[in-house]
Amino acid sequence: MTHASTSGSRVLAEELYDAAIERMAEGNLRAAIEGFRASLAADAGFRDAVHGLIHALKNTGELDEAIRVTRELIATDPDDVLAYTSLSILYQHQGKITEAEAAGVRAKLLGWKQQLREGNEGGGQG
Repeated sequence: MTHASTSGSRVLAEELYDAAIERMAEGNLRAAIEGFRASLAADAGFRDAVHGLIHALKNTGELDEAIRVTRELIATDPDDVLAYTSLSILYQHQGKITEAEAAGVRAKLLGWKQQLREGNEGGGQG
């Protein structure tokens, strides 16, 4: 029962996400932001919608809100390389170079860690 409702929530979240992506492509960032938020209301764990929301907020100049959303994502998924990359970009836009560099280094380290893990799972390198 829970799985079915979770699955239904994800389907709705994906539909809302797809519509938000279309709004973004049309240049309607306000509608895109609303769509990403609606997608997250349907399924709070849908990370693609979080990343879309961050990107749309950045494009509207709402950098503080984008940073807040990014930091929330990092709090729930500290291994999300894209979240750290986004955080670095957002800090760059704010002129916070030290913070941007720190987030960029974190993204790079996480990426390397994931590559090593994938290499080990694949039987190591030849």
